[in-house]
Amino acid sequence: MTEFETPPVLSRVAADDDGHPSATILDSRRQTGANWFSDAPGAVLEVRHTTSDDRRALERWPREVRRLCEMLGWPSGSPLAQPHGALGVCFFSAPLDGLLTATTVAEQAWVRAEQWVRAQDGDALAGDWLAASEDAVHDALRARYNAERAPLVAARAMLEAAVAHACSWQLDEEFVSVGSGVHGTAWPLDTVPSPEQVAWDAVRDVPVTLVTGSNGKTTTTRLVAAMWRAAGCHVGWSCSDGVFVHDADGTRELADGDYTGPGGARLVLRDRVVQAAVLETARGGMLRRGLATSRAHAAVITNISADHFGEYGVESLGDLARVKATVARILVLDALLVLNADDEHLRALGAALEREHPTAVAWFSRSADNALVLRGVQQHGYGAVLHDGHLLVCDDGVWGDLGALHDMPLTLRGAATHNVENAIAASLTASVAGVPFAAVHEALRRFGGSTKDNAGRMQRRVLGDVTVLVDYAHNPEGMRVLGTTAMGMAASRRLLLLGQAGNRDDAQLVALAQAAWDGARYDRVLLKEMAEMLRGRQPGDVIRVLRDALVDAGAPTEVIEECPSELEAVQAALRWARPGDLLVLPTHVQKDDVEALLDALVARGWRAGMPLVAM
Repeated sequence: MTEFETPPVLSRVAADDDGHPSATILDSRRQTGANWFSDAPGAVLEVRHTTSDDRRALERWPREVRRLCEMLGWPSGSPLAQPHGALGVCFFSAPLDGLLTATTVAEQAWVRAEQWVRAQDGDALAGDWLAASEDAVHDALRARYNAERAPLVAARAMLEAAVAHACSWQLDEEFVSVGSGVHGTAWPLDTVPSPEQVAWDAVRDVPVTLVTGSNGKTTTTRLVAAMWRAAGCHVGWSCSDGVFVHDADGTRELADGDYTGPGGARLVLRDRVVQAAVLETARGGMLRRGLATSRAHAAVITNISADHFGEYGVESLGDLARVKATVARILVLDALLVLNADDEHLRALGAALEREHPTAVAWFSRSADNALVLRGVQQHGYGAVLHDGHLLVCDDGVWGDLGALHDMPLTLRGAATHNVENAIAASLTASVAGVPFAAVHEALRRFGGSTKDNAGRMQRRVLGDVTVLVDYAHNPEGMRVLGTTAMGMAASRRLLLLGQAGNRDDAQLVALAQAAWDGARYDRVLLKEMAEMLRGRQPGDVIRVLRDALVDAGAPTEVIEECPSELEAVQAALRWARPGDLLVLPTHVQKDDVEALLDALVARGWRAGMPLVAM
């Protein structure tokens, strides 16, 4: 939504409950950086696409956008309108100093497209309104744009100068910055100097790495950051657990919480201590606002699996892969995009990117003779594979052995197969970004040895005679991998904690439960209510769907128990435990409380059957 009130002339019908000028408009938002649709900022409009009139209006929308852009003196914006099931998704590029106005342009173009359809069907009033309103619409949009761009004149000039000097820029509602880390500088929007006042020879970028994918993003981000640390570099990283900077004095936390969007990335890039940046870049942030910065020096897409379908026009694995590929849009010349050669959707994506953009791809695989990896090595000198239980990476044309998987704590002696994949991805990504081979090797030898290295991600903890596996698995593929790991670990009995956010539809909940039970037979399953993440559903609804799906998948009803919260479920699991048991605990909303409980039990020397500490 825009931050301006909509003048009456811009509304053909009364606004709906969300303030949109048409009931068929579902969402309207800015894209402040490179995005799914374009390298350029712009505006996205989501509309209903269920009737023949909706479809005709969707086809008409680009023409109306071009007409309104012409009125404003903007370039045509390369508008596109695409059907995605019952949703129509529209985009056009717009000037950075007019993105709020652009959302109004997008909405008004849709209203005009709807009226055009009605006029074509003989509605004389609609035709009269289209003809009579054009001058007033032009005046209203022009006034809006003039008001919006006035405080951004200096900022826009600074960003254009940054592009001319081949360094990155970042822009938000409060600050503009150019360059990054130790070589960057930032100003409040109301104090931006003229570009001539900037010492551009001191402004440049630190190495910036973007990490995206469906699973393994946070672990890969943390591991690449650890590789930079092993190289003696002051590194900053943002991920689903917060924003962090490590320097000579240790690691400090800049923010706590999920910072996988543009806000977390900008915190890292604007920290004047940072010498290298690693930015977890999630689907949601890319779709809501686009990328936070204009340049990156390496990027990786770990894998693609089903999650969040039905949101923002993402209806298929192919759509999801193309969204993740947004990170490739800002790679600098000669930078490489790292892709998983064992993922069929990324193989297809890589072929398209190499053909259309073109984007240079470095591939990794579990197979030493993977043809894509070998071709990438021949073309660019980079690739990574497994061979005889060892991780091999080719760095600038030279193959090196990073060691045995069994000697890497992160892999749980090779049992954590997904962390084997994360280790391969991180090693190649770090090499592409410029981390020395010796530092990559050192990080792999140490990372995962401490519970703090990768908190909440396949974190193995021993509580006396009980083993606990804490993880963040939240989609079917992640749950399937977690089950495979659990079945590969010695245990007398196994317990699973299972829950999900309410913004997944029933089909996705069923798929999660089926993946949890598929190939992994648990002796106990605790279903947790997550009141903080109901997201429109009624209490108990998610648990009901998960329970029914588990039973349909073959789980005996007597092994399933429902718990009112995540923490209470973990407490129930610990009370159930006997010596030799394995507790598999995917945690989400109360992960800090769970971590504190486990820490307290370890400190007390807790063993199965002992009372729990009060929380």
